[in-house]
Amino acid sequence: MAATLFITEMISVFLLACCLLWRYGDCYRQHVIVTLAVLTAWYFSFLIIFILPLDISSTVYRNCQQEHNETVHQHIVSNDSTVTTSVPPTPVCLEPWSKMSDDVFPNMWRIVYWTSQCLTWLIMPMMQSYSKAGDFTIKGKLKSALIDNAIYYGSYLFICGVLLIYIALKPGVNLDGMKIKAIASSASNTWGLFLLILLLGYALVEVPRKLWNNSIKGYKLTYCYFKAAKLSSEKCEAEETVDDVLESLQSIHASLASTHPLREPVDRILLRVPTELRGRMERRAAPNAPSPVPSLKALIRLHLKVIKALQMLQRTETQWNILMEKIFHLEDVVTNLRSLDHRFKPTFIKPKNPIVRVIYNPVIEWYWECFFKSYFLKLLAICTAILSISVVWSEVTFFNQSPVLSIFANIVNLAKVKYDYLTIELFSTLMIAYLCFCAYSTVLKIRVFNLYYLAPHHQTNEYSLIFSGMMMCRLTPPMCLNFLSLIQMDSHVISTHVLETQYTQIMGHMDVLSIISDGFNIYFPMLVLLFCIATYFSIGSRLLTMCGFQQFVGDVELTTELVEEGKEIVKREKRKRQRTEESIMRRRDFQGRFGGYNANANDTDYYVTPVYTDHPMPGNNGAQARGVVVSQDSGYQRADDLFGPNLSLEDEINERFGISTRPNPPKTSSSDFDSARSESANRTILPPKNIFDDV
Repeated sequence: MAATLFITEMISVFLLACCLLWRYGDCYRQHVIVTLAVLTAWYFSFLIIFILPLDISSTVYRNCQQEHNETVHQHIVSNDSTVTTSVPPTPVCLEPWSKMSDDVFPNMWRIVYWTSQCLTWLIMPMMQSYSKAGDFTIKGKLKSALIDNAIYYGSYLFICGVLLIYIALKPGVNLDGMKIKAIASSASNTWGLFLLILLLGYALVEVPRKLWNNSIKGYKLTYCYFKAAKLSSEKCEAEETVDDVLESLQSIHASLASTHPLREPVDRILLRVPTELRGRMERRAAPNAPSPVPSLKALIRLHLKVIKALQMLQRTETQWNILMEKIFHLEDVVTNLRSLDHRFKPTFIKPKNPIVRVIYNPVIEWYWECFFKSYFLKLLAICTAILSISVVWSEVTFFNQSPVLSIFANIVNLAKVKYDYLTIELFSTLMIAYLCFCAYSTVLKIRVFNLYYLAPHHQTNEYSLIFSGMMMCRLTPPMCLNFLSLIQMDSHVISTHVLETQYTQIMGHMDVLSIISDGFNIYFPMLVLLFCIATYFSIGSRLLTMCGFQQFVGDVELTTELVEEGKEIVKREKRKRQRTEESIMRRRDFQGRFGGYNANANDTDYYVTPVYTDHPMPGNNGAQARGVVVSQDSGYQRADDLFGPNLSLEDEINERFGISTRPNPPKTSSSDFDSARSESANRTILPPKNIFDDV
């Protein structure tokens, strides 16, 4: 039974990691090594979350057995010394139904922990630097990655060297392999604990408050208007940056002859540029004075600028499309609140699975979106607020042993008395998962990490996926150690001697440095209370607003101005999409009456806007619209392949940025590139068919 549960959990966690990676990443576009590394990092991090509760219940059983054996031994000694007042032996401990053999958890934790540490500190930083390197050869990319990481880890190596010298010179301390391993693991855990407390101090307040605010009618829509105004400016800035970089690239490309040895690196840079942007660049007027011939180092720097600019543009456009879909949905909710027939009627209808369409019909959708969802979010906000208060209270009181003040420790102790191992496992899983959600959901919201994002529909680039795997591997181990301290199962944090989990024994302790073992690991978690108070009163947001980094603060005039600006931006975007949908319906009607319409399928230098519908259109037997091709330069609209497959947000971004996000674009010769360029030029010179159909 125990082995079945253990194997089932491992398989379930693996499937969970695969599903999440499939949702956020694109396994067909990204490198297979990146996919395997991120999958391993996510899988091992989730494995710690769901397997550690089994280790905790097994440790509770071993503690019970140890106490029972000590009591029996005390009873025997008392009888031998003819003492009549002896303590009777306690009953035999009940074995947990999930107990594994003694060598399973140690072997698994060694593999999971040290593999994840190698990934987060050695392999994945190299992969991250390699993916953004501007060199044109594998050797050059590896060299740039080594230099980048050498600068980053130089400070860490210096600190480790100082600690090793201090420990070596400290009297009475023998520096052996086990203590070096303990220093390495404790240094990583201390770094993770420092970041974890900062993240929890924000998220433990912000998660319940966000749920409660989202339950208020109109609040989330107002906040999304604010985000739309800020994201619009970021999007414009990213487009300007791309234009500047492409202008430099065009000037260099014009200054090099087709036989020049540096022409091939320039052509490889051009291959990273999406088709639409490349066509726009080619339609520009050639520079009057060609730029001087650059060096190879200058091309490497330009390649790096192109990679960063395109990644920023892809991030802003992906987030913009997702935000627009969310705003349109929230506006539909506000509109449907006044509906008398209690049927949800969206402005832009998305295709749904037939089973989902039957189960989640417009009537059920109306009652959920307009009635029940608000109360559900309020209930969820209250539950998360209770969990957050319990976490903060336990963080500031877990070191107190008599009486036990930690809420988590009291719950586990009550379950110990009744041998309720299932409650211990479920409670531990719930709390560790809540702490992980608070920490992980906050990392990508920090302005410093604005380059990284997790977008659904396979829109997360390799750089962000690697970063998410690194942060999960760095935060999960110290988070679990902190939870073991909250339930008072870490003997190196509390003075009482208890049997430790196999997880703690494998990771080791930093007892050789008293300032960390006796000070930082105990008293630093108490700072979470101060961070929570600062977050509750929005002190950080107000300070950032005063410094010029505008945050969503309701009583600031600039916030109101940005909200109004966001409303106008959304109105323009909505009118553009409505005109696009009307154009599709008119073309479908024309096709149904007269037939014979066929768009030019070879013309791809246009921006594709997804339009969804699951309503039958006249003359097409219920076929669904694929999308509309909109010319960025002329401003006209026309249909392209109307009766093909649906063009989703994923297909749209992949069509524009697919080649620019690949790890290694295919090599091409100058003649191949020139022929492709001439074909593109011929394609863009000809006017699109039926250009005046919308007039």
